[in-house]
Amino acid sequence: MRQVDVHQLADEARFNRFHGLVLFWCALIIIFDGYDLAVAGIALPSIMQSMGVDATQAGFMVSSALFGMMFGAIFLGTIADRIGRRWAIAICILLFSVFTAAAGFTSDPVTFSVTRFLAGLGIGGVMPNVVAQMTEYSPRKIRGTMVTLMFSGYSVGGMLAAVVGKGLIESYGWQSVFLAAGLPVLLIPMVMKSLPESMPFLIRTGRIDEVKNVLSRLEPAYRPQADDRFALPELKAGEAPIGKLFQDGRGWSTVMFWVAFFMCLFMVYALSSWLAKLMASAGYSLGSALTFVLVLNFGAMIGAIGGGWLADRFNIKHVLVGMYALAAVSITLLGYPVPTPVLFVLVGLAGASTIGTQIVTYAYAGQFYPMAARGTGIGWASGVGRSGAILAPIVIGTLVGMALPLQQNFVAIAIPAVIAALAVSMIDHRRSASASSQARLATPAPAVQK
Repeated sequence: MRQVDVHQLADEARFNRFHGLVLFWCALIIIFDGYDLAVAGIALPSIMQSMGVDATQAGFMVSSALFGMMFGAIFLGTIADRIGRRWAIAICILLFSVFTAAAGFTSDPVTFSVTRFLAGLGIGGVMPNVVAQMTEYSPRKIRGTMVTLMFSGYSVGGMLAAVVGKGLIESYGWQSVFLAAGLPVLLIPMVMKSLPESMPFLIRTGRIDEVKNVLSRLEPAYRPQADDRFALPELKAGEAPIGKLFQDGRGWSTVMFWVAFFMCLFMVYALSSWLAKLMASAGYSLGSALTFVLVLNFGAMIGAIGGGWLADRFNIKHVLVGMYALAAVSITLLGYPVPTPVLFVLVGLAGASTIGTQIVTYAYAGQFYPMAARGTGIGWASGVGRSGAILAPIVIGTLVGMALPLQQNFVAIAIPAVIAALAVSMIDHRRSASASSQARLATPAPAVQK
């Protein structure tokens, strides 16, 4: 009998066509996901005029998708460890495509909000699943780069919504940008065929031939044999998946991840909701909303890819602490008078150190939890973090209503960056799956044992 360590084979594999295929599909899914989330903000002025709603009602309509994302991240992140990651991803694509398109047929705020909530379930649920998928199938040496490269598609989706949305709305009305979001549903059969299933799920369900097929594509040097047995840390009978996040000394670090996710998403949605308004009140002319969205998302893409590159070469925990520190500084400086070119640089840095940092935080969570509970770990962190996204527009809106000096508003947005940096610094990296993997590779044993 031959014992095969699927973790070690995945860690030590060299990048090949199989990895590129996984990266392509996961990135494409994230691009569609980013479009679906951004499209409401792009179309909001037209929606308000068409439906005759005020700013308060419009805020509720936008936040309905954020509520859906919170529940989707928790439920569909957790359920993937039970039904398989491919099915969970397919369900998410179906939800965010069909119900975003359905929002284009609505004509009142309540129905619009219901469809956006249901779309939000898919938007929020797909993120932890594709992060877990990319983490599982990336070689260890380039894992951070691949996860953040994939997640930079989120910013591409936001830019796509800005560029395509402007033309579609002017020509065909706000409904057109929502109807266009239904197209990804046509890709579900190809996703189901092309994406590999999670190896822990295949092993637990006894689909050994599929495991051998995936491993032979993942690592061409692997030659399947009839007596192969696959090493996998099994969950104990009757054990709830959420409990796995608090075992083996991971409890404190799990809570710190939740704090970091909450604070980072608070900053992301505070800036998305109020940056343009705050800058306008300070007398800056930012040009079109299109330019602002492009600068913010371009910065996010650079931050995500650059952060991933740094995370593969240095300790990802230390890289994250530095990125959160950059967020605190750049957001604080937005409150002071600077020339317009400098302002755009600061907006780009704010995008890099908030949206970009959130993506690297996803990558760290993916590396921290063991393979068998990865979807659950990322899903719960993302779900808890979504409460920060929901609260941010309300909290900062209240501060704006108090007519505080501009600097104080930006300090309020920057404070969460300091809290997130402290939270990440208190994560016990020694308890992470990536640290265990490095320790194992430091004293190498063959991935395939006779």
